[in-house]
Amino acid sequence: MHLMKYNDPSLKKIAEPFDFKNPPFDPIEFSQQLVKFIYDNNAICLTAPQVGLPWRVFAMRGSPENFVCFNPKVVMPSKEKVRLEEISLTYPGLCVKVMRPQHCKVRFATPNGEVRTETYTGLTARTFQHCMDFLDGKLFYADPAGQVLSISNQNTFGTVNANSSLIIASSQTDTLSFVAGDNIKIDGD
Repeated sequence: MHLMKYNDPSLKKIAEPFDFKNPPFDPIEFSQQLVKFIYDNNAICLTAPQVGLPWRVFAMRGSPENFVCFNPKVVMPSKEKVRLEEISLTYPGLCVKVMRPQHCKVRFATPNGEVRTETYTGLTARTFQHCMDFLDGKLFYADPAGQVLSISNQNTFGTVNANSSLIIASSQTDTLSFVAGDNIKIDGD
């Protein structure tokens, strides 16, 4: 299992429903692989599209246990919203302030096909919605509200504000061009 590169076009595609009647792989084994990948990479969550698979599946750390969601959906987001910073394994060094509902009622199937309805709040609700963006082909850094985007790592830094139109941050190998609230382009790939 390997992480797709940040500019892979498959990340912009809507993931396909997982068919438990005719599964493309063993859902329990795949769930274990996703959770292992999360821990091996010190992450909070991981979606199937991030590792090159087109299905509506994601895993996330939880307390008291981790869980894997098949065919998840948000059935009722709260009206209360909170803007917090988010990061992603797929976009190392990129940190984006994203406005999301603080609570959400969700529905998903477990790896054995059992359908559950839960209500999440705080970090769990935010993480669930972040994963839903990946499954829906939405790039989490393309916040339509145009909030501050920033990128930082050993060789790269920069900030894009909603009132700015463009910033370029350079590293030794890539140039990242941002248009606030729009998209990211990697030159030189």
